Amino acid sequence: MPAKGNRALRIWQFALFAALLAAWYVLTSPTLLPPLYFDDPNKAAFFFGEPLKVAGRIVDWFSSGFIYPHLWVTLVETALAFVIGTVLGLVMGLWLALSPTASALLDPYLKALNSMPRVILAPIFAMWFGLDMGSKVALGVTLVFFIVFFNVYQGVREVSHTVLANARMLGANERQLLRHVYVPSAMSWVFASLHNSVGLAFVGAVVGEYLGSSRGVGYLILQAEGTFDFNAVVAGIVVLTAFALLLDWMVTLAERRFLVWQPRGGETEKI
Repeated sequence: MPAKGNRALRIWQFALFAALLAAWYVLTSPTLLPPLYFDDPNKAAFFFGEPLKVAGRIVDWFSSGFIYPHLWVTLVETALAFVIGTVLGLVMGLWLALSPTASALLDPYLKALNSMPRVILAPIFAMWFGLDMGSKVALGVTLVFFIVFFNVYQGVREVSHTVLANARMLGANERQLLRHVYVPSAMSWVFASLHNSVGLAFVGAVVGEYLGSSRGVGYLILQAEGTFDFNAVVAGIVVLTAFALLLDWMVTLAERRFLVWQPRGGETEKI
């Protein structure tokens, strides 16, 4: 996209964001509008929070340092789940894509595990690994693993047979094929899945903290729900969303670095 068009898009995105904030502020302010949905206009602020109070809560958390220990725990759990799940998915995807016998043998089991709602494993992981960080990481790994695994598996299986034949004709052995053909093909699929995996790694950490924890942003949100402090609930959600976007941006930077060889959209038609 041209720079001018990209700048215009950013302006419109910011304008939409500002409009949503303004609508939230107006609809939850008991003095700006007459009662619309609730009999008591104060109920709207109670059930949906108030943007200024949410912002104030976030500023207070960071200025006082209260949130840092909780945020650190959640980020470490998320990062470990993200890295471990990605590595396992990459290794297993490459192995089964290049091993038809093992793939056929394990196929029904992998499909059964993938169809299982993995959130129900959280209590089991809590019994196995306790209520510390291990159970949250384990849940996050199960969420990340299958997305990466199936993308890598599909990416390797769709490598062009013509490319493989030409590489073998030029004398490439299996190790060279893995390094120069299979892995580059799989990496584009891996990065396509990592953007979704970031959010799921956060889901695993926060759900685990909901079920049992004394630290973490998920724990803060749970405590706020217990006291009907919706402003704190929204503040926790905003903090988690901001850091999820930050991790997604880091994935985008890594994607640009490692997939620099890949042509951008439309470039292949110009050749």
